[in-house]
Amino acid sequence: MSFKKVLLLSLFLLSSMVRANFILLPMDETSQKNHLKAYGITYWCLDKKYKASWLLNYRGGSFLLPDAPEIRKECQIRGVSFEVLSDGDANQILNEIASPSQNMETVVLEKAPKIAVYTPKGKQPWDDAVTMVLTYAEIPFTPIYDEEVLSDQLILYDWLHLHHEDFTGQYGKFYGAYRNSPWYIEDKKNAEALAVKLGYSKVSQEKLAVAKKIRDFVIGGGFMFAMCSATDSFDIALSAEGVDICEPMFDGDDSTPNYQSHIDYTKTFAFKDFILDRRPDHYEFSDIDMTEKRKIPMEKDYFSLMDFSAKWDVIPSMLCQNHTSLVKGFMGQTTAFDRSLIKSNVLVLGENELNEEARYIHGQKGKGFFTFYGGHDPEDYQHRVGDEPTVLDLHPNSPGFRLILNNVLFPAAKKKKQKT
Repeated sequence: MSFKKVLLLSLFLLSSMVRANFILLPMDETSQKNHLKAYGITYWCLDKKYKASWLLNYRGGSFLLPDAPEIRKECQIRGVSFEVLSDGDANQILNEIASPSQNMETVVLEKAPKIAVYTPKGKQPWDDAVTMVLTYAEIPFTPIYDEEVLSDQLILYDWLHLHHEDFTGQYGKFYGAYRNSPWYIEDKKNAEALAVKLGYSKVSQEKLAVAKKIRDFVIGGGFMFAMCSATDSFDIALSAEGVDICEPMFDGDDSTPNYQSHIDYTKTFAFKDFILDRRPDHYEFSDIDMTEKRKIPMEKDYFSLMDFSAKWDVIPSMLCQNHTSLVKGFMGQTTAFDRSLIKSNVLVLGENELNEEARYIHGQKGKGFFTFYGGHDPEDYQHRVGDEPTVLDLHPNSPGFRLILNNVLFPAAKKKKQKT
């Protein structure tokens, strides 16, 4: 064999030995150009039947994917930073993560979860932070509403997000400021017509039926995520089953006398001992929300993510993955939760300790899980009705939006890897 052929053969063998077998999507602060779309790439890989691994606490919660030309191409198209790794490089990282001295863990992601967003027809993506970030990250979802929920279509999905809904039948408590606005009048009319169509005499009764179906979905093993007023109004509706907490301008008749004494806190997911707000013109459901109690200027409004053991507290560790432990606060109808009103079996994932408020909480109900996240839009501090939509191209590395996407991938995790 000639020297030239030997040299070519040697180069071929060497290139085969060092060829890339994995792609790493780094999720630390400096390496990743687009954190949000990196979740979309990972979901896309799962949807294409590729296996993926979530490297908890490794470089901000990075993703390890198999190397394939179409994955590289998709990263390039979407503007997601990636690094190519040899088999040896990947094994070295996995060995480092497996070390008992490291607060890290590898979680295998097996399948792309089927996602539903509970949202009324006609809502635009920017009306809701979750719909907006799913669209931006190119993660597919199906909009559903009351008809689909009440016809038991939730069984088709793994993960459900609740739009900023009012499950109490009080139309978002917008009565005080917007009762004469055309959009409020139209929304109320449409809600009443839908309730009658579905066989209910009141919107509050129909919304309670929806809340109970969602409750059963979670108990049966589903994953539920809610933001802003969908969090506390959901629990309030469940607690007030059989009790009329709506004043006449909402449902045409008087509320139950002394209805506060009939509230059943055992029926709720997350909250206890709360006092309902009886004032129809007040933009609050109860004292769960901290919006009017808090005295924090915008420039100092941050909350901290809790630090969990990745090897033993796998679930909360997944939900808290981020490139920073300090996240900018943001307002909403329900901005944050009073710590004293959260049940003891519910985990606080993010908090403002000085203000004694929780911003991000998680719990288990039956075989399923729920996460509640306070506020409306992580990159719009005080979103108001009619405000311009957030442009996520300006916030591709948003820590607040990352928390939403952690929840989207959570149901994809291989169950036997979870130690909690």
